[in-house]
Amino acid sequence: MKKVMVYAYTQFNLGDDLFIKVLSERYPETTFMLYAPKAYKRIFKSHPNIRIVASNNIIFKGLNFIFRRFHVYSFTRRLVAKSCDMSIQIGGSLFIQGENWREELQHNQTMKIPNKPFFLLGANFGPFTNHQFYSEYKTLFRTYTDICFREKYSYDLFSDLSQVRIADDLVFQLKKPAITSQKTLILSVIKPSLRKHLAGYDAIYYRKMADIAIYFMERGYHVTLMGFCQIEQDDEAVEMIRQQIPQAYAHRMTTYIYTTNIDEAVQHIAESAFVVASRFHAMILGWITGKGVFPIVYSSKMANVMHDVGFNGAHTNFDTIQTLAAEDVFASIRTNAIDVTQRVQNKKSHFDVLDRYLKKSDPRANLS
Repeated sequence: MKKVMVYAYTQFNLGDDLFIKVLSERYPETTFMLYAPKAYKRIFKSHPNIRIVASNNIIFKGLNFIFRRFHVYSFTRRLVAKSCDMSIQIGGSLFIQGENWREELQHNQTMKIPNKPFFLLGANFGPFTNHQFYSEYKTLFRTYTDICFREKYSYDLFSDLSQVRIADDLVFQLKKPAITSQKTLILSVIKPSLRKHLAGYDAIYYRKMADIAIYFMERGYHVTLMGFCQIEQDDEAVEMIRQQIPQAYAHRMTTYIYTTNIDEAVQHIAESAFVVASRFHAMILGWITGKGVFPIVYSSKMANVMHDVGFNGAHTNFDTIQTLAAEDVFASIRTNAIDVTQRVQNKKSHFDVLDRYLKKSDPRANLS
């Protein structure tokens, strides 16, 4: 049985937790070591092949603090990785150029253990403005075993590297939940100002989301205001929108914030009739469960994937959200469904190379 170190964004974000779930379920006989807060044991309590190494353990935190003074980053996480046969970094927006990008680069460099395979799966690259940012990551990527990006823009940046591939987002591989179609709108929300390029958009965004919710409720829909990540303050966004909806509509509205129950969160989308998606994976989950989706594009990663899958339906971005009309969102119920059958059928390609390393120790893996 192989033991694999998993590097992921472990901040109770539904999209990233779905990545870990998909990985674990594909290789049930492989042991995955996940460096994450202790509460992640609740998320993956039904996944015995995931072992949580508690990142908030006081001893680990102390050791990391001490070694960081000597410019040794993520000391305890690296110790765990050294005990594994290989490592996988899995996630979406892992390589955004921020003010502290050099420190982030150092963290990424420490993940790679010499002479052990290293996989990067599910990511996109950027946005970035500094060519050195791109160049230094390209140097790092040359040392990886396999890299599979989830959109063409990122793939094209590194396509001259022999180990770089492209496949659809990992969540297309999620086992489909029971799908129904109740007269419910899922309104997935974000706090715009947490993203530097969206500073100043909170008020207009919350007002538009409230207008959409009211418009749908007046036409007989139940509305669920849904947050994917508390740490990124989706719950605050839900509350700010809820406060702008008159009390008279309260019986037609619920709120839902994802914390630790992945299946429950996915089921909310599977049982809806339509999804207004401010979150990237609300868009993907809407598509794979056959719902119409109205994307509110907050980053290039959404636009890139929409282009890649051939989505030509109505949508908006934050530059044009001021003019968004609720009636236009409602009208798109009839036009914004998309057939992603081919994407689902091609679902295994993200794991093509990893299968060669794990399939011998994992006979129950779905390799078809």
